[in-house]
Amino acid sequence: MNTKLRAGLTRRSLLKAGVLTGINAWIAPLHSAAYAALFEDKHLTPIAWNAADGQVKFRIDGTAKVTGEKVFAYDIRARDMPHWPQQQSHALLLRATFADRPFTGIDLSMLGDALKPDRVVTADDLARDGLSFPAFYGDDMLLPTGKTPAYLGHAVALLIFHDFATFRYAKDALRAAKDVVKGGPVSGPLERDPWAGFRYVRVGGATPFDDDTFSTLKDTVLFPSFRKREVVWPQALNGGKLDEQGMAHAAAIAQELEKPGDDVLVLARDYFSQSIDTAALEPDNANGWYDADKQQLHMVVPTQSPMEVVESAREMLGRSKMAVKDLFLHPCYTVGYGSKDHSNFPFYGLMAALYGQGKPVRLANDRFEQFQSSLKRHSIKMRYQMAVERKTGKIRVFKGDFVLDGGGRANFTPSVTLVAATSAQAIYYLPKSDFSAVGIASRAIDAGSARGYGTLQAMGATEMLIDELAEKLQIDPIEFRLRNVLKSGMKNSQGAVPAGAIRADEVMRKLQVHPMWTGRAERKRQFEATHPGKRYGVGFGCVQKDFGTGAESCFVRIEVTPEGRVSMWHSGAEMGTGMGTSQAVVCARWLGKPADVFASSITEWPELQMVSSGDPYIMSQAEQDKLAQNPRWTPSYCSPSSASNSAFYFSHGSRETARVIFEHGLWPAAVAIWGAGIGGGQSAPLTVRIEDARWIEGGLTCAGMEPLTLARLAAKAHEMGLVTGAVGHTFNRWQWAEADFSVDGQNHRRPLDGLAVRFGGGASQDAGTAGYRTIERKQLFYPPVQRNNAGVTYYSAVATLAEVSVDRATGRVELLGHHTALECGNQIVPALVSGQLQGGLAMGIGHALHEYLPLYEDGPGNGTWNFNRYLLPRAKDVAVWNQTTEVLPPLSETDPPKGMAEVAMIAVVPAIVNAVAHATGHRFTELPITAEKIKGVLS
Repeated sequence: MNTKLRAGLTRRSLLKAGVLTGINAWIAPLHSAAYAALFEDKHLTPIAWNAADGQVKFRIDGTAKVTGEKVFAYDIRARDMPHWPQQQSHALLLRATFADRPFTGIDLSMLGDALKPDRVVTADDLARDGLSFPAFYGDDMLLPTGKTPAYLGHAVALLIFHDFATFRYAKDALRAAKDVVKGGPVSGPLERDPWAGFRYVRVGGATPFDDDTFSTLKDTVLFPSFRKREVVWPQALNGGKLDEQGMAHAAAIAQELEKPGDDVLVLARDYFSQSIDTAALEPDNANGWYDADKQQLHMVVPTQSPMEVVESAREMLGRSKMAVKDLFLHPCYTVGYGSKDHSNFPFYGLMAALYGQGKPVRLANDRFEQFQSSLKRHSIKMRYQMAVERKTGKIRVFKGDFVLDGGGRANFTPSVTLVAATSAQAIYYLPKSDFSAVGIASRAIDAGSARGYGTLQAMGATEMLIDELAEKLQIDPIEFRLRNVLKSGMKNSQGAVPAGAIRADEVMRKLQVHPMWTGRAERKRQFEATHPGKRYGVGFGCVQKDFGTGAESCFVRIEVTPEGRVSMWHSGAEMGTGMGTSQAVVCARWLGKPADVFASSITEWPELQMVSSGDPYIMSQAEQDKLAQNPRWTPSYCSPSSASNSAFYFSHGSRETARVIFEHGLWPAAVAIWGAGIGGGQSAPLTVRIEDARWIEGGLTCAGMEPLTLARLAAKAHEMGLVTGAVGHTFNRWQWAEADFSVDGQNHRRPLDGLAVRFGGGASQDAGTAGYRTIERKQLFYPPVQRNNAGVTYYSAVATLAEVSVDRATGRVELLGHHTALECGNQIVPALVSGQLQGGLAMGIGHALHEYLPLYEDGPGNGTWNFNRYLLPRAKDVAVWNQTTEVLPPLSETDPPKGMAEVAMIAVVPAIVNAVAHATGHRFTELPITAEKIKGVLS
């Protein structure tokens, strides 16, 4: 092994996973400082920073990506890893294309001797060696003979080839062949209970600001039982247990919808949102090498959740009979839209490496395999009922019932089910609501953490229902929404008051005066007059989406050298959002410039040795209180990059860690320099306050004092032995954990639950624990576990106008233009916000008009799907030259940046559907809206 690499790795302490495995684990991102010995060329470009306007010219990974540098795991081969054997082996998975009969075995005779694999791995091998999926991923990593596949595309065998040409020809031959995977007589699909079910009932008080009569936050979430795969809710009983009281309120809501009275309009509709592929441009892949002599396993993987991969791999290996003492994981930059968050693919790659006979083995999907096996967006059936007062246009009651198809493995179906139910409220205040959701098990491909996470489906349908209600009430659609919009201080459908300012009304008012909306009647008349055979329509949609998971956490380490160079290490993974660039820029708030060096996907933090145990979502308050007595305990170690968490949650950790260096290092250094200037070499008292300090283009100034460059401040801080490095840990359960920390006798309440600092004055600048001292936390506050019942509290809002034309002869919908207004607090890097907004709009357009996957036998599980039959929107489909956007200015310079990557894609979906209704007079309730569907209603 490369000695520099080995030294860099062994400086890292072990991940602590209890006594389950005894496996040492090291994580070294391919482009981190510890791994730089493997690469002669620098892949990441230092940020070109304009201090005058706080803007960056390009993202730090942009040049490497557009010039084809090897920053993605998919591009890494054994020859790129100097300490690996240089011969690369390749593997493929055989998958069953049926799920209605037992699997009886595989027949590889058609390959002959010339193309036969060097190793065939089956369920018998895994059983013998004690290898199985980590618990989260369920049973039957490879399906044993005699069992019915749980889903279409269930893996049955792994084939390993040590020669690439043989692998390539064999793979083509297997794809063309039939009956390689054998099945017995048809016996029907497996029948299983649903993966999860939830119900959220709320009956508000006399006003939106009074105490609730009943709500999830105040009382309880309702959970069903399952009997013979049927959902059974608790009985309804006034005065009974909390769940029985909740069901009594649900029964009263149902009765009110059934007999509303003449002054109330009740509208009931069924909606369907289809399964789609996330279409990440990097397919799932893994490359691994098992060195049996040294009992070491090396893995290169793309993942949004490197910590989860390590912990799960240790779990998997710890139960097995395979001799592994050391696990080396190299997470790469990736792109996933959620599809690489808790994907099971890394563990198939791990399995391939273990059976590679001492050679590195690459397991990588092509596009057919990616469609056949990658995580999908959940298909959801929704039944909505809403009651509205005819005279006032105010919503009285909203009831929604959801059935999500979770596919053959549970994955994140339980939490997506929960989120779908809690998001149906969208931007509205609901005096009474009842949302029940069930995630079923089926023979479809697993559905997981796809972008939108159930909210696109639920809120999209809500906006379609609202638009139709406005039409029936003869109220302007935006005006109708404004009458019912949720405002700051009002409660959501779980009974929680959202944090911060709710600005959905502001983005709607922006679009209410837009020419596309105010002139829609005249635009329709003119367009249809000049385009015979086509119809014109304008539609509107507005949503607000939560960001985060309710158990967000991160580690951040920042150091400043005596020369003023800033280095930053972060636990978040780069998955295409530009997280690395934005987190580097966050440093500028307190350090005057972005980080010069940045490393992501760091999951080992010996400088601040925190431990995590228990489940932050389901633990009791007593359990949390007991665990928190350990000064190193935290409810969550570090979060994956998901749920739009980088802008708000990751940035909070970066900002607060940098603040520590400023307050205990740079600021006292500045005061010393300014004081010495006044006193002629002797320190003199100064009338300066830290809250008045400002970074300007020339450096740090305060109250008219001389601007001081970071280099000068850093040199002084090191000379004085002040804080020049810090490690912070954060936790958020819809509220930040806080604790008191005392540094050099100064006590500060900080929104951190862990802190370590390093002082200047000769301490080594090398990575590692040298010089770091953990600051004991005092007066610790963790958000109460009851806040889990809040579901969500942080929101970003977006509103979209879309104009379309519909060809009466062909049914084709052409998107003529669209305009979007977004609110997301203070933007860190506006260009990244713009990129996420444009990309999200394209994904929403695809969902509304183009993308569709059948769930079962005709769907991608049969192995025949690729982009030749799956329609992604192209530039011509997204009105690329006729799209405009605007971002609301923040309320103040102190507004935190908000997560917006997911919400950006949602509002355009109902906007297009409502525009088609304006054009055709028909309201579609099933997505996507295809030309065939339109021709069916126009004929």
